[in-house]
Amino acid sequence: MVHAIDWIEDDGGAAVRIIDQTVLPQEEVHLDLRTVDALVDAIQRLAVRGAPALGAAGGFGVALAERQGAREDWSPAELDAAIERVALARPTAVNLEWGARRVDAVRRAGGDALAEARTIAAEDEAANRELSRHGADWLLARTGKSTLRAITHCNTGALATTAWGTAYGVLKELHQRGALELVYVDETRPLLQGTRLTSWELAQDGIPHVVQVDGAASSTILRGLVDFAVIGADRIAANGDSANKIGSVALALAAQRAGIPFLVAAPMSTVDVTLASGDLIEIEERDESEVLAVGGTAMSAPGVRGFNPAFDVTPHDLIGGIVTERGVVEPTRTQPAFPSH
Repeated sequence: MVHAIDWIEDDGGAAVRIIDQTVLPQEEVHLDLRTVDALVDAIQRLAVRGAPALGAAGGFGVALAERQGAREDWSPAELDAAIERVALARPTAVNLEWGARRVDAVRRAGGDALAEARTIAAEDEAANRELSRHGADWLLARTGKSTLRAITHCNTGALATTAWGTAYGVLKELHQRGALELVYVDETRPLLQGTRLTSWELAQDGIPHVVQVDGAASSTILRGLVDFAVIGADRIAANGDSANKIGSVALALAAQRAGIPFLVAAPMSTVDVTLASGDLIEIEERDESEVLAVGGTAMSAPGVRGFNPAFDVTPHDLIGGIVTERGVVEPTRTQPAFPSH
């Protein structure tokens, strides 16, 4: 199985080892990140990405800062500042800050930061496998069919997690049961995570699929070519509003019109009960060059401006179910979907 993020110790010292997702599928390159600067840079340029993987990155980042601080004789204030940089490297995905804060709390209490970071990684894989079973059961029961056709958006497999996957994990679980006929993979502009990453993982797992442009997604659903839609999430509010890669809400709108299940798959670490609704989720806006150029080649006339929100928020009343390791919540029938107590 692919491991997008791990901790290593070799002759060069300690490092967070990642697969550089900016060069897949042409190259499979591992990067050993030995400083906080290198880790923050990798997070911000999406060399490591996906909410659960970022949770692990936040946790390992605290352990990395601790090692670098000891090596370079940082003051307590310098160490705190470095950990804060890791925690806040990207704003929308709650897991990054959650992982860093959880491990930092252990560190401050005199505990083993690295052990806690490894626990986060192990818990994520276990949660992903469990939620995939719940999600597959729910979809088969909800559709009443023995084999299903799916549509998904962005990348939610092992590359986006510590192992197995969330929405991708549901697809993989269905495939292993012999219940998945075909997956329609949205290309996921502007950085093509669907084309580059999800298709690469599906091919490795031998899962039949086709890649389509994002603009085809709603039509694919309304033409009756799929039986359900499944996506991941970067932050889920208490009422079930879910932030995911830009373009996700278009699938939800079409799925509601077509009367097919729309499932959000994420571990409980992605649920933020401190936010009452998705209106409070900060939407990251990335550099306009990502939408104005392809592969470094300008696609627009000189002087044209770009608008590049990285995420959108799907309102809870468009979501048929949210599956976590604890089971499936149907937010259209439950208010709030995730009570704080």
